[in-house]
Amino acid sequence: MREPLTVNRANRHRGEVEAVIDGERRILCLTLGALAELETAFGADSMADLGARFAGNRLKSADLIRILACGLRGGGNRLSDEDVAEMAVEGGLAGAARLVGELLAVTFADGDGTGSQGANASP
Repeated sequence: MREPLTVNRANRHRGEVEAVIDGERRILCLTLGALAELETAFGADSMADLGARFAGNRLKSADLIRILACGLRGGGNRLSDEDVAEMAVEGGLAGAARLVGELLAVTFADGDGTGSQGANASP
């Protein structure tokens, strides 16, 4: 018997990623509103400051929760940071860290999907 085909609903060109969280496939996207929320939460003065913080590879677990929550809300999921803190991400902590990395990579991509411009890209 053949495995059912899993369709990825995320559009990476729009900065979307798809992940299994709490047993459900969900879309995450760091919209401009989500990025503004992250700038405020992290005390960043600009998108470049925000990108530099993320590029430093020194995120705390609370940062992962905040980024995932903003991404989930940007993807149309009505969840608070507290809701997300209680949810299980496929792959555990390592899976959550990979998901945040993927979400940041597609958000700060330079248009060809490589993300090579990163935080230095003009908004």
